[in-house]
Amino acid sequence: MASVTLSDVKKSYGKAAVIHGIDVDIADGEFVVLVGPSGCGKSTLLHMLAGLETITDGTIAIGDDVVNDLEPKDRDIAMVFQNYALYPHMTVAANMGFSLEHRRVAKDTIAERVKWAAGILGLEPYLDRFPRQLSGGQRQRVAMGRAIVRDPKVFLFDEPLSNLDAKLRVVMRGEIKALHQRLKTTTVYVTHDQVEAMTMADKIVVLSGGRIEQVGAPLELYDRPANQFVAGFIGSPSMNFIPGQVGASGFEADGVTLPCPAGTPIGTKAIYGVRPEHFTLSPDGIKAEILIVEPMGSETQVTMKLGQTSVIGLFRERVAGMPGETIGITIDPAKTHLFDAVNGQRLG
Repeated sequence: MASVTLSDVKKSYGKAAVIHGIDVDIADGEFVVLVGPSGCGKSTLLHMLAGLETITDGTIAIGDDVVNDLEPKDRDIAMVFQNYALYPHMTVAANMGFSLEHRRVAKDTIAERVKWAAGILGLEPYLDRFPRQLSGGQRQRVAMGRAIVRDPKVFLFDEPLSNLDAKLRVVMRGEIKALHQRLKTTTVYVTHDQVEAMTMADKIVVLSGGRIEQVGAPLELYDRPANQFVAGFIGSPSMNFIPGQVGASGFEADGVTLPCPAGTPIGTKAIYGVRPEHFTLSPDGIKAEILIVEPMGSETQVTMKLGQTSVIGLFRERVAGMPGETIGITIDPAKTHLFDAVNGQRLG
């Protein structure tokens, strides 16, 4: 195991810069998720860490060693890809042990490590099968097993669950997290799915346009997003945003006044943020017009109009109202957020 340090890492393709000076410190044994929308540079960053892409500037260190010029095989990392990358003509056992065989490790040692990894991942019954005889989840376990047997300093995961159906993604998410808790190997995981990031990470790095927007623990990003981009990206359904300005009696939006934290100067133009689950039903509260009611079993999602702005509320109660009717809601000012109307940075 080892720490990972990225210092002012940049990447350009010709004159087109795609990574603009990334600084990240990953502690030994930490599970870090790189998350962001498509094209934000997260996979490029992971590939540079793996040695599959050259870096234009900056340094990448694994432990005490700068690895900028090292080949992937010399970096002591193991990577799990989105498409599994299994050899179709090899059995599960052969796929898992291939990298060790390539390094001329003794056959007895290979067999022992493959059996050990298969035991961790529940693959013992499938060791003599071929990839075509496995389900998607089983293939992903084999890909993980191939990484585990190497006992690397760092695991790299490149959107490993994106080819799986929704139910299996949830199962595999838990298995990868449990695997990390057992092995405690430093892990860097790339995804565009913020739910994966929130549930799996010790630390999240939010990227946009090749730049870091915020780094922190999942609940830190959720409770105190540094800017409007992070606030909108982390959380599902995403945070509601309402333009307006701070007034004497609260936040004044078009057609409605909302409670907001004290301390922001009156007259400040801002974007008001409130998460869907932070609305509370109250007959005497602020009136909102129902647009859509979506029962979800344990929760009810309601699209409603506050003043002139459409927002989403998520309620534990069952909402019986119909479109066109009004409901009363309250908002705890301590759970609201204000962002600068120009640059989107958090206020306060």
